[in-house]
Amino acid sequence: MLVGVPKEIKNQESRVGLTPASVKELILRGHQVLVQQNAGAAIGLTDAMYEGSGATIIADAAEIFARAEMIVKVKEPQAQECAMLREGQILYTYLHLAPDPEQTRALVASGAVCIAYETITGPNGGLPLLAPMSEVAGRMSIQAGAAHLEKSKGGMGLLLGGVPGVAPGHIAIIGAGVVGTNALQMAVGIGARVTILDKNVDRLRQLDLVYGNRVATMYSNAHSIEEAVLDADLVIGGVLVPGAAAPKLVTKSMIARMKQGAVVVDVAIDQGGCFETSHATTHEQPTYVVDGVVHYCVANMPGAVARTSTFALNNATIGHALALADKGWQKALKANPHLKNGLNVCQGKVTYEAVAHGLGYHYVDADSLLG
Repeated sequence: MLVGVPKEIKNQESRVGLTPASVKELILRGHQVLVQQNAGAAIGLTDAMYEGSGATIIADAAEIFARAEMIVKVKEPQAQECAMLREGQILYTYLHLAPDPEQTRALVASGAVCIAYETITGPNGGLPLLAPMSEVAGRMSIQAGAAHLEKSKGGMGLLLGGVPGVAPGHIAIIGAGVVGTNALQMAVGIGARVTILDKNVDRLRQLDLVYGNRVATMYSNAHSIEEAVLDADLVIGGVLVPGAAAPKLVTKSMIARMKQGAVVVDVAIDQGGCFETSHATTHEQPTYVVDGVVHYCVANMPGAVARTSTFALNNATIGHALALADKGWQKALKANPHLKNGLNVCQGKVTYEAVAHGLGYHYVDADSLLG
């Protein structure tokens, strides 16, 4: 199969769909790989490294989209990229369609076979291709929150870890999944007072066994969320409903009653965000203020540590990329129900139920398209 890797064009996005090591894996299996010039240069992955792994360097994205049978990316295709997709071409990347009707419309119109990293499941449950970026974003959320609590960044001027004689700051983490757990590790490490909320009591028990009295666990409901948010100096939103828009768990009213100069970090912003006051921001302008509360809602947080993120992502994505290249999309999806769960849009039809229902499309079962 002819595989194409265009350079990412989303604002401040330096990750790349395949590393030179991943390219080599494809080449060793008899496939061809086209990589756009300087696709990985910003994170130290040079064209020479890609050529050394067997890739062919192509000057512009248009040629890659025109020639490749499968496009491997990181972020959702931007409007000009959607316009270059063609019928039957495989697109393998993050999509996050639920809060993005325009992208969904463009992918449906393209007729391409669109497989989303974030809805591919794992044999032991969970979302293994989303997990590495959730790990990065969870850990970064504490860094970002701590930085923006500084007075010069608009925050109240608080050191989360405190110092002897001065109480530490309070971090409330909503969601005890991959994002929340990684945020928790960092929060405990810097010495903050931490509350973590989730509806899964078994998960809270596990965290209690690990962290004991260093962490307060709370069952998540409207009352407990309000209580934690109003007391917190930093709130991390890490709630995910796979493939669907994130629930709005923190209301405008709660935000208005938070401490002046408090910070909220909405890691769920790729799926629409879990704060009512959230809207996506960029690394160039990461924050805005609502009712005196600093909002950090960067939609591609792992892009800030693009080198680490690229290698972590490739560890998770290369196996399915090889399967798609080796077998073609229909045989690969037939052979692996977990990969099949990644099929969101195919040949003009929406094949992921949560996206179809959320955006008003007729849902078509993926099996009906696999022959």
